[in-house]
Amino acid sequence: MSRAAAPVSSRRVRVDELLVQRGDAQNLTTARALVMAGRVHGAGRRYSQAGQQVAAETELRVKATREYASRGGEKLIAPLDEWPIQVRDRICLDVGASTGGFTDVLLRRGAERVYAVDAGYGQLAESLRQDPRVVSLERTHICELPTPSESPNMATIDVSFIGLRQVLPCVAEAVSPGADVVALVKPQFEAPPSDVDERGVVRDRLVQGRALSSVVSWAVEHHWRIGGVLRSPLAGPAGNREWFVWLRTP
Repeated sequence: MSRAAAPVSSRRVRVDELLVQRGDAQNLTTARALVMAGRVHGAGRRYSQAGQQVAAETELRVKATREYASRGGEKLIAPLDEWPIQVRDRICLDVGASTGGFTDVLLRRGAERVYAVDAGYGQLAESLRQDPRVVSLERTHICELPTPSESPNMATIDVSFIGLRQVLPCVAEAVSPGADVVALVKPQFEAPPSDVDERGVVRDRLVQGRALSSVVSWAVEHHWRIGGVLRSPLAGPAGNREWFVWLRTP
């Protein structure tokens, strides 16, 4: 009688290398820092050694530091540090505010006021809801935004389940000409549904690139100015790669 073949053992990989492969860290240095800070979890445990070997299919999660109202706030720090965008004393529009991570960062950078717009309800952090510099506009779609009493001259965008090409025309109507716009490009909402897997992830680098290019090309065709493109140092849900684009309205 023949014996059943033994199951093939799973490929093993270092925790820091897996973080980079999944897009949860931009490079090995960042990955090791995340592990040393105790922020990397998976398989029901916290990893404390960057060189620890784990199964290649292990789902890793990077725990937010909660320095800001949400993990989104940590993302926005990178483009604001990279690009010469002054936030101080500006009237800002935060599109897709959710719990307020971007709003929080804008306030800490000196924004005079932030209009926090979101189609949802009850998500904005209570500390921001009570801040007199914040105007909370919940249950409000950006394309149905009432005309603000003052014209924002800067905007941030972090939206889901809708493409930026649908959102940007509405943002242009809501802000002043030449306003700085920092938008987060999420390929899973820009690519054709056939290119997105069952977990809502775009894994093909070519598809990711086409999704990013489609947003930039649209903006150029509609006379927006491009200030820069920067990959987000933190991945989106399920490891989706994301990019920030710095635009200026026509």
